[in-house]
Amino acid sequence: MSKLKIAIQKSGRLYEESLQLLKDCGIFINNGKDQLKVSVDNFPMEIMYLRNSDIPQYLEDGVVDIAIVGENILVEKQKDIKIIQKLGFSNCRVSLAIPKDVETDSLAYFQGKKIATSYPNTLKNFLQNNQISADIHVISGSVEIAPNIGLADGICDIVSSGSTLFKNGLKETVTLLKSEAVLAKSSKLFKEKELILDKFLFRIKAVLKAKNSKYILMNVPDNKIQEVSDVLPVLKSPTVIPLAEEGWSSIHSVIDEERFWEVIDELKDKGAQDILIIPIDKMVI
Repeated sequence: MSKLKIAIQKSGRLYEESLQLLKDCGIFINNGKDQLKVSVDNFPMEIMYLRNSDIPQYLEDGVVDIAIVGENILVEKQKDIKIIQKLGFSNCRVSLAIPKDVETDSLAYFQGKKIATSYPNTLKNFLQNNQISADIHVISGSVEIAPNIGLADGICDIVSSGSTLFKNGLKETVTLLKSEAVLAKSSKLFKEKELILDKFLFRIKAVLKAKNSKYILMNVPDNKIQEVSDVLPVLKSPTVIPLAEEGWSSIHSVIDEERFWEVIDELKDKGAQDILIIPIDKMVI
């Protein structure tokens, strides 16, 4: 039977979260020390650990079938690769930054300036689209020190919390690209492996849906059941269970994490009491 070859970053930001996603999907890996390729016993999959910047080329060449990779890397490498699922972790952005004592946040500051970056293609396209002419200095690491040593007037680099910029006396000014981890696939994937990918993607969506949802239970007076039910953004309809105390029922449902507090406030206003929130491990819908 064919095995789906998946690439993940061998170290760094995406490594731990990629492994956790696979584990949440029921895919268990026994990693040997320093192994760069491992097979999975309980799913038709083979895992390759690669440098993040190399993954797009492996996908384009069909050496791997799919990959968990930063969206920013795909944009920068400009390969013929399809994103099939955003994964919601390793959020970051590619941004311009300048010395914090410069009294402007305007993009026009970069006109005629020198910019150090590890993302030359992303930066070049952005500057062209905004009609800014600047000298791009490509460096592979420690981009943040470039202004301090006189190499550049500003930088274009990946930003997560912004703490590294702060430590180097820089401030973020303009965001070029917002990024997160994505599942991407090669255009060379054939039908048999597409079927395996569909099963894997089904598991991923069940995991992601669960992470963005909460199971909610509450006690509600019987004469308020309809009002409370109207507030709940349920999949079909809430579960209503009569309580031992006459005139009361327990309502069970699912709510989205992003609407959590908004919904809770509405439920309380409608008469819900003893509200209990429970995390969901998986959601199959």
